[in-house]
This record gives sequence, C-alpha cells and structure tokens, in this order.
Amino acid sequence: MSLDLTAPAPDAPDVAEDGVWLECIETGEAYAPFDEIRYTSDGGHLLEVKYADPPSLDDFEGQGRGVWRYRSALPFEEGVSLPEGDTPLHEAPRLREDIDVNTLRIKHEGMNPTGSFKDRGMTVGVRVAKELGVDRLACASTGNTSAALAAYGARGGMQTLVLLPSGKVAAGKIAQAALHDARILEVDGNFDSCLDIVQDLAERGEVYLLNSLNPFRLEGQKTIGLEILEEFRDDYGRFPDRIVLPVGNAGNTAALYKAFRELVQAGSLDPEEVPKLTGVQAEGAAPMVEAIENGWADTERWEEVETRATAIRIGNPVNAPKALPGIRQTNGTAVAVSDAEITSAQRDLAREGIGVEPASAASVAGLRKLRSDGVVDADEDVVCLTTGHLLKDPDAAFEAGNEPEPVANDTQAVLDHIGAE
Repeated sequence: MSLDLTAPAPDAPDVAEDGVWLECIETGEAYAPFDEIRYTSDGGHLLEVKYADPPSLDDFEGQGRGVWRYRSALPFEEGVSLPEGDTPLHEAPRLREDIDVNTLRIKHEGMNPTGSFKDRGMTVGVRVAKELGVDRLACASTGNTSAALAAYGARGGMQTLVLLPSGKVAAGKIAQAALHDARILEVDGNFDSCLDIVQDLAERGEVYLLNSLNPFRLEGQKTIGLEILEEFRDDYGRFPDRIVLPVGNAGNTAALYKAFRELVQAGSLDPEEVPKLTGVQAEGAAPMVEAIENGWADTERWEEVETRATAIRIGNPVNAPKALPGIRQTNGTAVAVSDAEITSAQRDLAREGIGVEPASAASVAGLRKLRSDGVVDADEDVVCLTTGHLLKDPDAAFEAGNEPEPVANDTQAVLDHIGAE
C-alpha cells in the first residue's frame, strides 16, 4: 500500500521526469507530472507526488532557510516565492505547565507572508502552474487559501479567481484577496459547494485549481513537518512524540504524514520515531473525527457545518483518504472541541504573546481535552500547529479579548480608573 508508513521508496516509472511523477494512492498507477493538467487519477482517486530518491534530513544542511531549503524534497529547485516558511517554534511555559505535558512548543504558521500556512503550498503550486503554461488560477476558500493564491498569483503575474461562501469568510481575508487583485465571487452556499464549482471549472479547462486536491500544493505544506523535526531536534536532541493540528480539508495532516514517510524511506527516521498525528476539529464540522471514531476508510460529507473557527468550517475534507491513514499509522487520534473551548485556547495562547485566529487555537483546545481525558500522557513532547495569524479574523479577536474602557481626558482620572496609588 503506497500510504503505508514503512513502504520502501518506489522505483521511478517510465513516465517520471528527473525522478518525479504522480501516483494514484488507490491503484499505484503512475502519471507524468507535467505533460498535462491532472488533479486526480483516471479513476477519480487522489494523487501523490512521488520521488525515486527521497532526501534525508542531512541533505538539507547548508541549504538556506524557509520552504526552498527543502528543494531536494520538492519538484523544483525554486518557486514563485515571497519568501515563505521558517516560522517560529514558540515556547509556551505557562500553558505547558497548565496542560501538564513534558514539552509544549507552538509552530506558528501565521508568521508566513500572507499570515497562514497556505503560502507554503502556493509557492510550489504557482510554480507548477507556470510549468504547465496556465494563466488563470482559481480556488474555493474559507479565506486563507484565497489570500495566499491572490498574493502568489500576483507575484507570478497571473490572473486569480476565488470563490467564497457568502457571509462566511472573515473580513481580513477577503481584504487580502481584494488588494492582491483577485476576482472574488461570493457564492450562496458553503465551502464545499464552492469547491464543487471550482472543480467543475477546472474540469472544463477554464482555471487551474489550487485547492489542496492539487497534489503539488501538499508538497509545499509538507515542509512544515520537516521544519518541526529539525527545530525540535536542534533544541532537544530528539523528535516530538506528537503533533496536534487543526483539520479542515485535512491537507496538512496528509502533507506531514507524507513528509515523515519519505524520511523513513531515506533512513532519517525510524518508524517508531514518527510523531503521532493528532487532528482537531470543531464540533460543528467534524467529519474526520466521526470517521476515526467509527473506523471508516473515508469520511461522510456533512451538508450542514457551523463553527466560529471559519478556516475549518468544512464538511467534506477532500484529503481524508490520505489523512486518515496518517493518523492511524502514526498511532494518533482525532478529537472534536466546542467553540467555547476554541475561544478559551485562543485566549490562552494570547496570554503567552502568541496571536492566532480561532481555527489555529483548535490544536491547543484539542490537546487540553486529550490530556484531560488521559489520551495524551504527562511525559509527552508535543508540538501544536497554529495555522493562521490573529489579524486574519480581527472581529473574532475583538470578541475574545478585553472590552475597551472609557475614561475621562485627564491623567488623574486614568490613575483613579486603574486603581493606582
């Protein structure tokens, strides 16, 4: 099985270009990577980018910083770059003590150029679009994908079209896409409806799809996992036991699992060293959790989804067939958390100086819940992934934070108000 953690590195088929090809995750059928635009196999299954010679961690030494430090694990030597990656792995000592784990670090992907992890995928995806000779890029989005696509499309000198669920996207994200000159269409439906339309447009040859259904998007996103392993090893001399991450379309879960499988193939990781991938969803949009709890091979689509964590308000995660094996084969799990728990975690992170949007805080909310339930042990080394910046959703931040306090225009009035002696 191609998604098995211990599967050996494959031999390059005849269709490979410089040791790179596309492979169906269900049948193993191989396709040339750049001869034509392709998102799925002939049978409609998901594709993965494959490499005949996956690099080891040692191969990245001396290769700079950011996403393109990992060029030997990517389809190209360079991409359309702003640049991206090299995000901080914060310490959170008070939060670590409160949750009660051995080590807690926060990988803050909100520090990418457009404020989310999506930039990692777009630097690769837009480069592939140039290779294929397309001129119009498109995506469905809950906000962050549209912001990243618009910025990287602008950088690459390409047209961008984004479809958003009307009234369901944070204003900060729409503003980014608008300023980067994307054409924005607000659809009377949810994210999954938008994705259905964009896929239809792509199949008709009208646009180049850059949602995470596109296998090249996930190549950029797998560098999150590579950075975590390198940074954690440099600080502690070991790898983390567990990585906890928010789940929407499940692209990051699939991407990190792919990164770890390739490192196992290269001999940089023993299978027992691979971190447990632990997904967190909002209770109002939790098809992945449902699939894990029921032992299903795929998710069942939720037609109605609702959560204040807009970035993960998704009822039909397209990467579930890749992500579910990743959770199971690393001995991870998945958990659903309430909006109240997400808001509480957002405040907890803010008290450590780490500002994130609500969906990002789901990872910390999930860790707290799993630790309370005894699923996560006190001796574990944990990394929580936060995926988007605080200012992506300023309205949610304002609601979660302290209210401004009116005071008279006078120094003594201020001192009296704050109770200074």
